[in-house]
Amino acid sequence: MNHVDKAADLFRSGHACSQSILMAWAPDYALNAGQAARLAAGFGGGMRVGSVCGAVTGAFMVLGLAVCGEDCVTGEGRATAAAANTTFAERFRERMSALDCPDIIGCDLRTAEGKATARESGLFESKCVPAVRVAAEILAGMLPPAGG
Repeated sequence: MNHVDKAADLFRSGHACSQSILMAWAPDYALNAGQAARLAAGFGGGMRVGSVCGAVTGAFMVLGLAVCGEDCVTGEGRATAAAANTTFAERFRERMSALDCPDIIGCDLRTAEGKATARESGLFESKCVPAVRVAAEILAGMLPPAGG
């Protein structure tokens, strides 16, 4: 199964959007599923504060693993990751028209009403699954193939 399908399947099985992206690539970067799930747990649903979509933050985590070397502890060393994040964000915004969770899903998941609306209206399937797939597709296009 490719990374895109794996990420979508993980989301559909109950993982957060952020977890779904990081977990799809975790084996490529010597992370096990449990480590990836714990690391990304707080980033789903716009970090639970109505901010950047968890699929985006999950992708940023993967990009950091992919492009940062031992020098990532310096500003200069993080510049590659910053550039990759900027490119990813531009591509994601082009395809999804937004980066923030409430703008993508159309409701505020911080509230009980927003969660109920999302569930009852099928927004997790109609809005979040496509966001996870788009994030995974962009990421797949930015990264070398597994093992390469």
